Amino acid sequence: MLIREVVQQAIAVGYLSWQAENEMQEILSSAKCDLEDLNAFMSLQLAAMAGRVRQESLESINLPKVYGES
Repeated sequence: MLIREVVQQAIAVGYLSWQAENEMQEILSSAKCDLEDLNAFMSLQLAAMAGRVRQESLESINLPKVYGES
């Protein structure tokens, strides 16, 4: 699977699963990605920062809420 395919799916559904995140990490670490894959990865990062894609890995971390808790 290509990174751009994982990214397209994550952006389409608004969610990046652990499995998809691990697949991307394996592809990136194997250096079997091209410029299109890197651009797709950057697009995913921007979508995540903008709140358009949620990440399962971050949701599983029990972080205190920024507002409303003492």
